[in-house]
Amino acid sequence: MPPGIYCPVEFWSKEGNQNIQVDFLLPTGIYLNLSVSCHASLGTIKQVVWHHAQYEPLYHMLNDPEAYVFTCINQTAEQQELEDEQRRLCDIQPFLPVLRLVAREGDRAKKLINSQISLLIGKGLHEFDSMRDPEVNDFRAKMRQFCEERAGKRQQLSWRAWLEYSFPLQLEPLTKSPRTSPLHVSNRSCFINVKFESGEESFTFQISPMEFPITLISYAIKKQATVFRHQRLESSEDYTLQVKGKWEYIYGNYPLYQFQYIHSCLHQGILPHLTMVHSSSIIAMRDEQTNCTAHTPKMAAKPPPIPKKKPTHATLWSLDQPFYIELVQGSKVNADERMKLVVQAGLFHGNEMLCKMVSSSEVNVCSEPVWKQKLDFDINICDLPRMARLCFALYAVIEKAKKARSTKKKSKASSFVVERFGSLHHDCPLAWVNIMLFDYKDQLKTGECCLHMWSSFPDEKGELLKPMGGTVQSNPNTESAAALVICFPNVASHPVYYPSFEQSVLVLQLLDLGRSGDYARSTLEDPEEQKQQLMEILERRNYTELYEHEKDLVWKMRHEIRDQYPEALAKLLIITKWNKHEDVAQMITLLQNWPELPVLNALELLDFSFPDRYVGSFTINSLKKLTDDELFQYLLQLVQVLKYESYLDCELTKFLLDRALANRKIGHFLFWHLRSEMHVPAVALRFGLILEAYCRGSNYHMGILMKQGEALNKMKALNNLIKVSSQKATKLQAKEMMHQCMKQETYLEALSNFQCPLNPSIILAEICVDQCTFMDSKMKPLWIVFNSDEESGAGVGIIFKNGDDLRQDMLTLQMIQLMDVLWKQEGLDLRMTPYGCLSTGDKTGLIEVVMRSDTIANIQLNKSNMAATAAFNKDALLNWLKSKNPGEALEQAIEEFTLSCAGYCVATYVLGIGDRHSDNIMIRETGQLFHIDFGHFLGNFKTKFGINRERVPFILTYDFVHVIQQGRTNNSEKFERFRDYCEKAYMILRRHGLLFLHLFALMKAAGLPELSCSKDIQYLKDSLALGKTDEEALKQFRLKFNEALRESWKTKVNWLAHNVSKDNRQ
Repeated sequence: MPPGIYCPVEFWSKEGNQNIQVDFLLPTGIYLNLSVSCHASLGTIKQVVWHHAQYEPLYHMLNDPEAYVFTCINQTAEQQELEDEQRRLCDIQPFLPVLRLVAREGDRAKKLINSQISLLIGKGLHEFDSMRDPEVNDFRAKMRQFCEERAGKRQQLSWRAWLEYSFPLQLEPLTKSPRTSPLHVSNRSCFINVKFESGEESFTFQISPMEFPITLISYAIKKQATVFRHQRLESSEDYTLQVKGKWEYIYGNYPLYQFQYIHSCLHQGILPHLTMVHSSSIIAMRDEQTNCTAHTPKMAAKPPPIPKKKPTHATLWSLDQPFYIELVQGSKVNADERMKLVVQAGLFHGNEMLCKMVSSSEVNVCSEPVWKQKLDFDINICDLPRMARLCFALYAVIEKAKKARSTKKKSKASSFVVERFGSLHHDCPLAWVNIMLFDYKDQLKTGECCLHMWSSFPDEKGELLKPMGGTVQSNPNTESAAALVICFPNVASHPVYYPSFEQSVLVLQLLDLGRSGDYARSTLEDPEEQKQQLMEILERRNYTELYEHEKDLVWKMRHEIRDQYPEALAKLLIITKWNKHEDVAQMITLLQNWPELPVLNALELLDFSFPDRYVGSFTINSLKKLTDDELFQYLLQLVQVLKYESYLDCELTKFLLDRALANRKIGHFLFWHLRSEMHVPAVALRFGLILEAYCRGSNYHMGILMKQGEALNKMKALNNLIKVSSQKATKLQAKEMMHQCMKQETYLEALSNFQCPLNPSIILAEICVDQCTFMDSKMKPLWIVFNSDEESGAGVGIIFKNGDDLRQDMLTLQMIQLMDVLWKQEGLDLRMTPYGCLSTGDKTGLIEVVMRSDTIANIQLNKSNMAATAAFNKDALLNWLKSKNPGEALEQAIEEFTLSCAGYCVATYVLGIGDRHSDNIMIRETGQLFHIDFGHFLGNFKTKFGINRERVPFILTYDFVHVIQQGRTNNSEKFERFRDYCEKAYMILRRHGLLFLHLFALMKAAGLPELSCSKDIQYLKDSLALGKTDEEALKQFRLKFNEALRESWKTKVNWLAHNVSKDNRQ
């Protein structure tokens, strides 16, 4: 009898699967075939198996059930130990319905945690073990110790400090200017309802929003004492305030109006509801959660390794012979046999080429081509920088190209133009790979090395080598990837190490290239004239295109730059000659006493252009002053920058882990930013190891994240079911199937009582099945509604997308949120709606539903009933707002509309957001306008028939103006106020232009189609007019504003076309 049936993933997501025949193989060799529930846990299944086993032969030879563990073959065809017996069979989804019981070995607690981490991060920890890579092993051991030490320290925190870690404050940005009054806050008293945790009684207090939480707590204690006639007043210091129904707390020395929850309630005219929580409850929660960490299996203490002695008499800098490698052969090469194979090699430090590229001879195409050729580089070994990377490209050329090359191929170091562009039309890139010249312990690599390559795709830039866009990891797909075998030379009779910092200082002293020598030479020239020239150079925005004499001047005056213009460090680093070890020694020595940089300048140094480890260490040191809110604001970029790192153990990784383990909100988003890219082979190792380290330092949070992961898995299964069923059934039938599936116990349990991945302070308490549906677009996104425990009783809606890349939406919304913060710091609240958006996996993610809102298209269609005329119905928006805001509320709604319209006009113009139509601009019932769906940005507008369909710089239609002017055509005062809001908002963003440039530049590592190189960021420079004076920039903005108003009829026509085509599709 065959052992069971094949069970693909789809099998386990089918609604009808309740029971399944499973084959069980016992340790005694006995085979059982039993019918078990798909929804049964492994623990329950084990009891059933033991019940039947007692009637079988050799039962007496079995030990206690706890001595055994189930194993199965999983969907990736690997054998998996199933340590966590609380998991259900339908969640495990074995490839075949065959479970084998084997004797349990090793520490069960350790195995359980390892299996949970593997499940959570999407990569088995055994894969890390099986690599037998010393760098991986050392990094894991170091990070595990680092994170477990942080977890240990957390157990010692006071209840208040633990509250700050677990539930960080959610505050409105504080206005920086003392002359500007707090945003929309009056000195009038407000009302706040406070309930005691221990009883059902609640009291409403009148209090000034300028008071601190401690004052409100003291009012509540006094009130309780009066009502219940307590003899002794409790201390206010023993209490904190919790937002009802959320994991959000109100504490600390901040005015009440600054807390986001209270600020939002006051603005909407809603009564805030808070709960008084005693410190004993927080301590109990802390002890329960830290107990998870306390039981973490500790690594056995190992004696410190005996340090290897590095030879001090013959470091790298003593070797002045040229650097070379031997290109031995290739394997698994797949190309047209009529072509010839060539390998190109280049040495890089960041983006800078250290010497001319070299190319191999041409060989015939075959699966295993042989070169056995020495490749000489025009650089001495002593001049190799520590972070030098060797980049290879394998490509094929057709016979026609041979003649074009023949006269120049004699030289092994052919010119850049000929090698890269001379036969561009004939080159067929096949694969590429990068490798560092030094290992993670600073030793120059020697001996033979097999490099598994990454497939190349011809691109419009014609770049064969990939120093920046490529990882230094070899392709893990060793079975099918093309490979190159190279051999690093043994340049000395002993290992060669890169010099330590102390040795660098010694070299400087020996060469007498210190500061005094430079100053002696500089006295021969006019110092004032030089200083003037230096200032002019440093003030230029584009400093990569300096003349040689200008570079010499900057280098000569490096000490003056450190002492007087320290923020120009990036300019100095760019012109440093990293292929001259004397200059490198001087630069890293100078860096040791360089003043700490402001965050803005430090962010610039995270770019790939600055790979030096001393620069990296200095940069992270400058970023340590970031507040948690600021770090959260830039977290998306910092995670992307990890892709630039050449070694696993780096300052940025330790910095991010340290901050994530000190603030659970940062930990939450760091986890998801890393987890969402675990499907990318080039980063899976690095990101997986960081995720493992975070989990070991936060066992309790790991459980919370696992619950979120289970919910996302159920959403994905549901979405796959709908994609299949909607092809055969009507939407109503498919929706009914969806509801039936969601009402299953496993779905109800997985989709209830978990923290929202979009905002961990929100508890998704209970799913409202009848309100859930799916959208009509191609990927059938799920629209899921939850009840929340909040006093308002408002539901929480999320959209689950499976098949769409949300990373560009995430970046755009991050920038809009940053704009909102910058505006609020200047006292300008433009009532923005930067809703939540989070990528959680390969083209999967969540989007927050902004409840009680609708698209402009729907509002116009509902008022017109005809798609052809809807776009021209100027009264539709105003009438809709009137219906939602009767009486005096209308004026406030129009003000909300005016402010938000100004904010989004400026934001969409600056970011160059394209594909704007009436279906992706929405309005809340309160009047706030906001944009959704950011598929195109940085000026990548949609074209139709080769014509740019979106001609206007931003969306400002006459029906928007109609609302702003309150329906009166002569209300120019209101419109001028709107124009003033736009101009103020624009000029504030201009002042922070460099911040936006740096953040977008760091996102180049993400590989977004519309943001892959520096040219893509040029749009930002133009829209913010960064090369112009404030007067010129304001004049340009006013021209664009007037153009938008003048050409708004074109927007109407565009919207009309969209409405009609949408109407036809329906």
